Amino acid sequence: MILSRVKLSEAAIERIDATIAVCRQGDCYLGVRDFITLGRALTEDGELDDWLATAEVGFVILTQTCDIVRTCVDRPVVEVAPLIEVDQKTLDEVIGWRRPGLAFIPALADKRLVADLDRTMTVEKAVIAGWDRIVGLQSDDEIRFFQRVLARKRQRFAFPDEFTEFVKPLQKRLIEKHGKETSEGAALRALQEIRVAASPSWNSKQAHLIFYFIRKDGSPESFDGRPWGEWCEDWMKRLPVDKCFINSEGLIVDYHSMSAAEYLQSDALDLERLSVSD
Repeated sequence: MILSRVKLSEAAIERIDATIAVCRQGDCYLGVRDFITLGRALTEDGELDDWLATAEVGFVILTQTCDIVRTCVDRPVVEVAPLIEVDQKTLDEVIGWRRPGLAFIPALADKRLVADLDRTMTVEKAVIAGWDRIVGLQSDDEIRFFQRVLARKRQRFAFPDEFTEFVKPLQKRLIEKHGKETSEGAALRALQEIRVAASPSWNSKQAHLIFYFIRKDGSPESFDGRPWGEWCEDWMKRLPVDKCFINSEGLIVDYHSMSAAEYLQSDALDLERLSVSD
């Protein structure tokens, strides 16, 4: 069904703009509303494109704040993602960067609601203006974390298939031990992220790899009497001997000790989403 848009009056535009002016990226709207997807419907005459509506418990705004607050004349819509309820284990994984398709909303932590970034749609500001808003992000750190999650969703590096096969033993070990109530599990949960750099490049016939195990600020110096260096050595021993990736080394760092160049020249190792192309 195609609807013709009604031209907004100047008074309506002013009212919408005034309401939207306080909105920010990460703001949430609770209440059952439809999420619209273009799908395939089976009819007596065959398959047809159709609009599918699913009831969601709420939405979160993904659009950048600078575009949200612009007048609805220039920027009439915002991008939203549906909120979904998860169990506590999944919520912990989302907070720990292990679910790149989901985003943590601190204001909704008690409800265990997270943003489903795999599904997005646009909504007119005129519609959003009539919904009750919840401020999802309260501090600069929460805003930066949310923005990093959104960026990672779109910017995940496509590692070569050879590397994906090479890192599988390490991937299996870290995923298996991450949730265990052991000293190794505690060490893994104390990592903020893992990054890897290839020298001279990923396209080289032979590359030297550096794995950066980035620990969280304030994390312990040792776990069950074993310092970070020993855990790093154990993890690196999981990697096989390979003709393409030689002399791989692992470093325990934090964001303060890592240079900007080292960070920008490395890529986040998303252990949950490594895959080999067909």
